[in-house]
Amino acid sequence: MLIAHITDLHIRPRGKPAYRVSETNALTERALDAVASLRPRPDVLVITGDLTDCGLAEEYELLQSLLSRLDMPVLLLPGNHDRRETLLAGLKLDPHTLRDGGFIQFVADLGPMRLIGLDTLVPGQSFGGLCSARLAVLEQALAEAQGKPVAIFMHHPPFDCGIAHMDAIRLLEGAADFAAIVARHPNVERIVCGHHHRPIVTRFAGTIAQIAPSVTHQVTLDLSDDGAATFHMEPAAYLLHSWREGAGFVSHTAYVERFAGPYPFVLDADYPGAH
Repeated sequence: MLIAHITDLHIRPRGKPAYRVSETNALTERALDAVASLRPRPDVLVITGDLTDCGLAEEYELLQSLLSRLDMPVLLLPGNHDRRETLLAGLKLDPHTLRDGGFIQFVADLGPMRLIGLDTLVPGQSFGGLCSARLAVLEQALAEAQGKPVAIFMHHPPFDCGIAHMDAIRLLEGAADFAAIVARHPNVERIVCGHHHRPIVTRFAGTIAQIAPSVTHQVTLDLSDDGAATFHMEPAAYLLHSWREGAGFVSHTAYVERFAGPYPFVLDADYPGAH
């Protein structure tokens, strides 16, 4: 089973780059083209929030036009740059989407896995939260998984990464309760997030938590205590998660840009290994 995972698209109205620099529409279109060209084709595409930059109707309209070209299911979540009401009005959501309580979440049994998507948006805030209602969805979805391997997707990471200005706006509300729930379920193979615009991995609550890089711009890697909130136009990337019996859940970082190659490995006559 293959799960393509992109995040932090920050779609803007046509002709307006994000932060006056990042051409997010073109970068997102390029990323979706890269996912569509993968062989074997992914079974599903998951997008973990910040679908748009300002949650405007015209931004979701543009995103819908891009997503409609894909020949695969798409599961998506809101981020702090999104507006739930406008998202619901502007995007066609997968049937696995849950809308209970006004949240946008999903529970999908695909192949051997259960994929759970949690809505961590706190309206009017940059940090994330999980209230009792959203945590109850998680509890129920894990209880009903019956030992299936599970991947949990969300926008805001539940852990500190050392980038101070991003740690200040990670998952804050309900983070301890979330960790306690995850720790009780050893079949949670991975927690996969967005928001931080960097590839980051750590141990968390008895499993592995992972942040995907953005398909647009990347947050500056600055681990000083007083680092400024800045970004760089580093190479855009996404994650490709594979589940195979015996190998488990394995994540690959794939770069959006096309590079020269592929080239065959032609071994020199002086190579000391076996030919």
